[in-house]
This record gives sequence, structure tokens and C-alpha cells, in this order.
Amino acid sequence: MYCRVMRQSMGQEWGQAALAAALQGSGRGKGIFRAGAGLAILGLAASGLAVPGLAVLLGVAVAPVAQARVRAAAPAAHGSVEVALSSQPGSALDRQARDLNADDLATARRHHEKPLVMIGSAPLSTNARTMGLFVQVQSASLCGSAGCSTDVYVQQGGGWKKVLDSVSGPIRLLGTSHGGMRDILVDGSDRWIWRHNTYVDTLAAPDVPGLKASVEKHQAAMRGKTP
Repeated sequence: MYCRVMRQSMGQEWGQAALAAALQGSGRGKGIFRAGAGLAILGLAASGLAVPGLAVLLGVAVAPVAQARVRAAAPAAHGSVEVALSSQPGSALDRQARDLNADDLATARRHHEKPLVMIGSAPLSTNARTMGLFVQVQSASLCGSAGCSTDVYVQQGGGWKKVLDSVSGPIRLLGTSHGGMRDILVDGSDRWIWRHNTYVDTLAAPDVPGLKASVEKHQAAMRGKTP
């Protein structure tokens, strides 16, 4: 998990830097400005960030890049279904997602960003009684080189409990299951299974000395950093 978070953290400021470079080039002529803006947009799109509004503002076409990222998902496994995320402003799930991610939204606003909240829902239990809420907050300060991360929640006791934290890439619900809950495939190869009332990764990652402390220090710096 910490390796995944570190990959995201190291890339968080790259999109901002690229965008700043594009904007600074606006005084050097329309051609140079559009080229710089294009690089910034491509950088953000490659990180999984939704940038259609910015592309329209700068006159840069990025639809093929975003579409290419979606099409890069692994082929569907038997009995599996991909979780579709979409912006649903004003809906009950959107309000719940914003409450659950209030800290991340506040971090983005401190960087003068307008974060985009993407949500999805699907039954996670094999009997379809336990619903899952999938939430992805998109902004330059929160998304890194591995893309924007997604959190997964299940409804318990009148509230929502996080059962899968900060994964990047397309998410599929598989036809296989453990403990009455469907297995989850992330980014085509990372399989998560239900164990002890949460999802656990089946990919063993080596313990890197000091990595946890380094990640926590970086996250704390990002939350407290002002532009």
C-alpha cells in the first residue's frame, strides 16, 4: 500500500509544474502558449485527471489521450464487471462522498483547485445486499504519476466504512468471492479479497525500512502546504 501511495505522492506536484510552465508561456506568442498548454494538459490527463474544461479554455484537444487511458484496461474476466465512475453533483451519494473525503477536498481548495468528485456504486456481496461506494477525488494536488486514487466504502450500521484505501487504475468486480464478498481487481493485475471485514491485497510487497514514515511525512506536508 505504501509503495502505491509513494508513487502517487512523488507525482503530485508534476502536473502543477507543467501547467504553470504553460501559463507562463502565454506572453511569448500564441503558438508557444498552445504548445506549453498542450504539454501540461497531456501531463494531467496521463495522471488520470479529468481536464475537459481546461482543454476547452486553452483550445487543446486531449480527448484521444483520456480515451486511450480508458481503453488500456485489461480485458474483462469471466463474470466480472467494471465499476463506472461519474460526476453526480447534487445526488445523495455525491453528498455522502464529499463528507467522507472532506479532508482531501479541503487540501485541494487550499491549492486553489476545484476538485472533481467521481463516484460509483455496485453490490459487493454475493447476495447483492451489501452495496459498495467508490469515490475518486480528482485534482492536481491529489493525483500523481500513478493516476488518481479511488477509495471503496461499504454501508454498515447507518454509516459508511472504508474497506479499500487509495488504489489506482480501473476497478473490476470479479465473479469469484471470499467471505461472501466479491473479489476486486485493480488495474488489471492487483487482486483484492475480503478478509477480516476488509479488503486485503494478494500481492505481497516487501517492507522498505523508513518508507511508512517518509510517506506519512510527505502527506502531512501536502496537507499543510499553501501555494
